[in-house]
Amino acid sequence: MVCPSDHWLEPIVRVQSLSESGQPVIPDRYIKPLTDRPSFTRSPPDLNIPIIDLAGLKNVDVTVREATLKEISIACRDWGFFQVINHGLSGELVDGVREIWREFFHESMDVKQKYANSPKTYEGYGSRLGLQKGAILDWSDYYFLHYLPSCLKDHNKWPDKPPSLRELVEEYSKEIVRLGNVLLEAFSINLGLKQDYLQNAFGGDDIGACLRVNFYPKCPQPDLTLGLSSHSDPGGITFLLPDENVSGLQVRRDQQWITVKPARHAIIVNIGDQIQVLTNAIYKSVEHRVIVNPDKERVSLAYFFNPKSDLLIHPAPELVKPETPSLYPPMTFDEYRLFIRTRGPQGKSQVESLKSPK
Repeated sequence: MVCPSDHWLEPIVRVQSLSESGQPVIPDRYIKPLTDRPSFTRSPPDLNIPIIDLAGLKNVDVTVREATLKEISIACRDWGFFQVINHGLSGELVDGVREIWREFFHESMDVKQKYANSPKTYEGYGSRLGLQKGAILDWSDYYFLHYLPSCLKDHNKWPDKPPSLRELVEEYSKEIVRLGNVLLEAFSINLGLKQDYLQNAFGGDDIGACLRVNFYPKCPQPDLTLGLSSHSDPGGITFLLPDENVSGLQVRRDQQWITVKPARHAIIVNIGDQIQVLTNAIYKSVEHRVIVNPDKERVSLAYFFNPKSDLLIHPAPELVKPETPSLYPPMTFDEYRLFIRTRGPQGKSQVESLKSPK
């Protein structure tokens, strides 16, 4: 295991360049073990994650509001994943921000390389997660940037091409933070906590919010690799804007991989490890992965809505009882994130390894 530094320990290869080379065989570095390949298990065709209409939270009819809260509660407890519609973001905004990032990944390599990242913060244009030398890599490139706290946001580290990208990302980011606060309140109410409990546990207005835009190029051997290896998200809540034209996200449920079918203009919500800790595992983060396509590229935006990095995260005292003792020791999100970064995506093993011994 190694610690984050200013430099990658191995040369960085852009997966988009491998894809565009036209080679019919992928390098060995991207071939997954047999049991991790998407060809090993097939997704049930008629199963999908829940779709929840958030308009119900503002309905004047109390029974409608309570029914919507119940839908959210069931999705958090049973799935850890759900899609939201009528979330307050316009269709024009979600389409626009996705497509402008697609344009960025089709800029020249010189334009993109100006923003090449390092393992110290991951901010910028990247092609690998985790620092282990010789690791099996994922078939994807990405762009990572900070939005909150404001001391980390630096527009000069956001791409300047296409010209309207920074403006669109700023608008989209404000809307995602608003949506995050709406759901934290709903989660708190459903858990029997004060309605501002989780927001305060995250740091009030002083939260973390960062974006990773994922670019999954065409792959000549999609049955051998993954766009993103199986993992649970280390943060609080993730808001994923999917590519509606190309399926790729798979969620693990009852030892099966469910391929998510995105609803029009929906945003996919999933529980992260920090919410699992705060709720003492009443809500659980869930393993998910991304498959790739031989004929089509795919773009998605994963917005991570996280606790303030130096706050201690621990189960809510109201959720700790003699019959449900605390499962997790206090740990800051910074400490947990460092723990994750050294190893890269590894299923649910990281958060499970934190559980206090019985």
